[in-house]
Amino acid sequence: MNVRSNFVLPRSTTSPALAAIAVALLCAVGPAGATGDVARGQTLYKGCADCHSIAENGVGPMHKGVVGRKAGSVAGYDYSPDLKKSGIVWTEENLDKWLAGPQAMVPETKMFFDVPDAQDRADIIAFLKEKAR
Repeated sequence: MNVRSNFVLPRSTTSPALAAIAVALLCAVGPAGATGDVARGQTLYKGCADCHSIAENGVGPMHKGVVGRKAGSVAGYDYSPDLKKSGIVWTEENLDKWLAGPQAMVPETKMFFDVPDAQDRADIIAFLKEKAR
């Protein structure tokens, strides 16, 4: 049986400029589809300050330079063996996953705090990316 259709798909009327804008917008969206607010992230980071600071190790490692850094690599901090050998690099995507559930990424990590809200995570990551260089 040979079936033939006279249906013709219409040509796209989308201009290349509109397509480029759509791609740029998709690329600008951060972790979990949320765009981060640095100022709000700074406010939210105060909740992290019980264990972390930007410039010094404490209960947790310092966050200066965290974006792009290999997990378990800050000198002078005693990481869990599993985090040291995890091979994780702190990209925005990995930070988002980590903040959503650190025990899911590295079950034997010392980190026990999570940030369930995607926008809160995006804001904290934006702050870390901007301020923790």
